[in-house]
Amino acid sequence: MKSLKVSNSFAELSPEFYTRLKMQGLQHEVQLVHVNPWVASRLGIDETIWQSREFLEVMSGQRDLPGGVTLAAVYSGHQFGVWAGQLGDGRAHLLGALACASGGTPLEIQLKGAGLTPYSRMGDGRAVLRSSIREYLASAAMDGLNIPTTLALSITHSQDRVRREGIETAAIVSRVAPSFIRFGSFQHWYANQRPDLLQELLDYVCAHFFVDELQASYANPKDKILDFLDLVTQKTAHLMAHWQSVGFVHGVMNTDNMSILGLTIDYGPYGFMENFYPNWVINHSDQGGRYAFAQQVNIALWNLHQLAISFSILGLSEADLREVLAGYESYFYDKYFEIHAQKLGLKQITKADEDLFNDFWRLMASQASDFTLSFRRLATIDSDEAAWLALFPQAAEAKAWLQRYRVRLKLDNLSIEARQAMMNRINPLYTLRTYMAQEVIDEVQNGSFELIDFMIRILQNPYIVHPGAERYAEPTPIEKQNSFLSCSS
Repeated sequence: MKSLKVSNSFAELSPEFYTRLKMQGLQHEVQLVHVNPWVASRLGIDETIWQSREFLEVMSGQRDLPGGVTLAAVYSGHQFGVWAGQLGDGRAHLLGALACASGGTPLEIQLKGAGLTPYSRMGDGRAVLRSSIREYLASAAMDGLNIPTTLALSITHSQDRVRREGIETAAIVSRVAPSFIRFGSFQHWYANQRPDLLQELLDYVCAHFFVDELQASYANPKDKILDFLDLVTQKTAHLMAHWQSVGFVHGVMNTDNMSILGLTIDYGPYGFMENFYPNWVINHSDQGGRYAFAQQVNIALWNLHQLAISFSILGLSEADLREVLAGYESYFYDKYFEIHAQKLGLKQITKADEDLFNDFWRLMASQASDFTLSFRRLATIDSDEAAWLALFPQAAEAKAWLQRYRVRLKLDNLSIEARQAMMNRINPLYTLRTYMAQEVIDEVQNGSFELIDFMIRILQNPYIVHPGAERYAEPTPIEKQNSFLSCSS
């Protein structure tokens, strides 16, 4: 790994932002479970590197990344709408950043589960194999769906014991992203009334991750902050449009789990919608439904408001902050309808399509049809209408909507082939259903790594047919539907 170009710009910030420390890596019977080749290739890591002893030792937290600086970052945040105060990387260690093979912004490597940090609070600093696999698969799934996300490079596992609901074995997942800075990273300095450190963090983020989107200089510093917040608002709104288009439910949309770069971050009790229930909640701790599917768009805006308030200590007025956040709605709906026009095989969704569009969602909701396949099979109604209708128990209602849809398609004058190609590029055949992740977990726990490799290949390209994956392209079996997960997931 010494051949890789390593940096750590975050470690150049003032020492109040982090704690440098040694990891407490995996110890007993450590093994490499899997490496995602798509992620590895972006980092210039070939098979000879990932099969090396050095790679295993670094990714299992037994040694630092050569040339890097290992640290844990501090941040604060709101959890379930309540101010939680200081949080931080309680079981995550930032090792450094690797230059990308294709150039561009270096990608940071962060290990989750490498031991205690000053921010662990009541935690043990460890991650279990079950939750590590779920995060690993989710990162690949979102990446394959072209949704902004942190990535996952590898999973390492050991026989070290960890107590959760019961005794489990320890694992480490290596996360990859341009930055792991969160809304809560900014909130922390507002809460501590440190405008100097808030400004430092702002300048760092703008210089490293928004340099191409912001002006080189500003006569009025407030304008820089407003432009920055506008970009974060746009990226967050677009992320929500993507989530809603694939039925993704994050489960824990706390402000410390919101990426300042508009990435999906911190996969805990997440889920991809199976049968469509607008108020679906995946996290069994969320008894009030705060983070239900139908609430995510509004919660993201609430979180943006908490972020914006932080900049009031830099002289911005409440009116300034409200004005910049007012763009959220149009950013969301512009992206949302752009995506769904393609999902429905239309050139665009116009005002005249409002009833047809809304009635499609009502149809799915009233009949709890399979979210993913209701879109995917719509592309093949000319050759296999029955397969789409089979998703709806009351076929007469579905047929009535389909007749209206066919009339609408004629207005665009697209060929069947062109429409199908458009729809199949954006509507996945496979989604990461909860039972699929559990099958991988069971196989890995039994010592077999074949299924995790197969699943990663499916998830990294979910739009094409994968031989041997036929049952994953069907609705979830009834007995495996509607699972709830805990925050330890």
